[in-house]
Amino acid sequence: MDRPTENLVQRAIEGDKNSLETLIRQIQHRIYGLAIRMLWHPADAEDATQEILVKIVTHLGSFRQESGFATWCYRIAANHLLTTHKRRTERMEMTFEWCEEEMHRGLARTWPVSTPEAEQSLIVEEVMIGCMQGLLLCLDRDLRITYVLGEIFEVNSREGAEILDISSAAFRKRLSRARSLLRDFMQTNCGLVKLSNPCRCDLQIPYATKTGVVNREKLLFAGHPRRDDRLPSILEGLEEATELQRVAMLFRRHPDYSAPDCFVQSVRRLIESKDFKLLTVEK
Repeated sequence: MDRPTENLVQRAIEGDKNSLETLIRQIQHRIYGLAIRMLWHPADAEDATQEILVKIVTHLGSFRQESGFATWCYRIAANHLLTTHKRRTERMEMTFEWCEEEMHRGLARTWPVSTPEAEQSLIVEEVMIGCMQGLLLCLDRDLRITYVLGEIFEVNSREGAEILDISSAAFRKRLSRARSLLRDFMQTNCGLVKLSNPCRCDLQIPYATKTGVVNREKLLFAGHPRRDDRLPSILEGLEEATELQRVAMLFRRHPDYSAPDCFVQSVRRLIESKDFKLLTVEK
């Protein structure tokens, strides 16, 4: 762990509320990014992130600095996301077979003539991100979090094993399985990965809007505040990449979403309450 973070953690443990708030600001975006990829819907990701941050704050006294602070936080987050009750999109119990059927249904519809070009562009972005987030939900939780950590966040097998409390070999095996499942599906169906595939994001919009998967008045992903603007570069370089490389490139280039400001405010209320206490033993 780097010295500035180590100092912040130590001061926070000693009761410095400003240091604790600074730590939360440093980690909230990464925790939220993990949650939104695990749960799909931003509102569910917000709820889960807030619950995770409370656990991090109240268990900070148990942090022994034997690993990096981010790794320790990811471990708490992963344990929460793997054991929490199923959220709204998870309850749909999506499968790759179901997604393939939905894609074929979507190709049968056409754009309304009245749809403005600028609106089409935003909705294309919404469909592309939402579709790929949905494919992650076709993986069971163990495979999904392993893929997010190993392929999207690019943690190595040693760190991944520590976060998930498994062996490095088990982490690599899960990552390989998750990669294989997503690649097989996208190479067979996704036109961004294999140009000969008929499915394109823009062709799915009429069906997505008609069925309510996309709400034009409230875009979940295209309208979400973000820390960067990677989306224009999502498709850059895909033609030069192999089909196997394209899958990882597409997932890694999704926007870096900003965590809502309410997280820091909630933690501030917690640490100012009479009930706040740093636990010395992690549960």
